[in-house]
Amino acid sequence: MTTPLRVGAVNYLNTKPLIERLTDFAPNIDLTLDLPSRLADRLAARELDVGLIPVVEFFRGDSYSFVPNVAIGSRGPVLSVTLFSKVPWEQIRSVSLDEGSRTSAALTRIVLQKRYGVRPTFEQLPIDAGADDLDTDAVLLIGDRAMRACLPGYRFAYDLGEEWTGWTGLPMVFAVWAVRGGVELGAAETAFHRAKEYGLANAGLIAQREAPALDLDPGYCRRYMTNIIRYDLGPTELAGLRKYRELAEELGLVAPAPRHPHAGRAQ
Repeated sequence: MTTPLRVGAVNYLNTKPLIERLTDFAPNIDLTLDLPSRLADRLAARELDVGLIPVVEFFRGDSYSFVPNVAIGSRGPVLSVTLFSKVPWEQIRSVSLDEGSRTSAALTRIVLQKRYGVRPTFEQLPIDAGADDLDTDAVLLIGDRAMRACLPGYRFAYDLGEEWTGWTGLPMVFAVWAVRGGVELGAAETAFHRAKEYGLANAGLIAQREAPALDLDPGYCRRYMTNIIRYDLGPTELAGLRKYRELAEELGLVAPAPRHPHAGRAQ
């Protein structure tokens, strides 16, 4: 009997093309869905073998590698990572951070401090808490919640994918399929690539299926998956990943990269 490969992914619209029919392509995969922050914790606790986790947690992990050329990222606006603010960047003094976020939470700190020279206080916004009436100057929302949010009480809606690329000129990578040290994917690695190819080829069907539950327009969902989110992890995405790590290290958000990095790591 084949040992199950315990895989965890996020239940957001932008992940759907990566998990569409994944368990058909590799029947030994046991797939569970959770928040990105919780997936990272479960992977670290060895409760998962592979997790679609925030890249900041990939860098914090112990001997993680990643499935090549598969990621969730953007090159410009991302639409699903938004910092809503009552004041301009330079005046932000307090921020509420979406509980599900870690890469985007770190990105918020990086942009505020490194680009705008601002060091606000931070507090966590529970995943089930409303964001319309908060005392903080700004609130970070991610995923489907960010796509649906309007928050008319906040004058500014900063798209952090657009902010990152406008600043660095590089793509932003938000998540990768992280593989725990000691785990061998074997033939299952092909399934992650086949699921991605199948999912993108059927983005219209996925959008039509998922849109009603999200209370979003199917056409908007399709354009989001096909025109906004980038699912590749090529040379330019890896350059963006390295830049993100460099800035995160400077702020002490991740430990310095080892001098002799583990094969497969993005350093």
